[in-house]
Amino acid sequence: MPARKEDLVHHRFHPLGSAARLQLAAHAAQMRAVPTASERILWSALRAGQLGVVFRRQVPVGRFIADFLAPAVRLVIEVDGVYHEKRCTADARRDRLLARMGYRVLHVDAELVERDNDSAVAAVRDALAEIARR
Repeated sequence: MPARKEDLVHHRFHPLGSAARLQLAAHAAQMRAVPTASERILWSALRAGQLGVVFRRQVPVGRFIADFLAPAVRLVIEVDGVYHEKRCTADARRDRLLARMGYRVLHVDAELVERDNDSAVAAVRDALAEIARR
């Protein structure tokens, strides 16, 4: 199978061996099987190209797993819940690395998704519109 551009970019910054890539893919599959409540809610609005782009969920990007990815526009969406509250420094480092790989990262608060998903989806639409203007 020919190398994809995103794989080439990925290897330039953080090479992963094939065993690590397989392990990351397996972990992503496990995460897809048991989404959080907020991920399920947001996915219902993102799936099937409802916002004009195709999103994938719990997908490896480089050495990370993105909650949601729109590969055509290089948009990563992270649903930030309690887990992320303690990981601000690590999340910021991850965002910088993803930006160097050409991705835009949008953080959406899990509580917002659960309380007012329309506002969360509006933030996604705004990010997509901003990307389209570039």
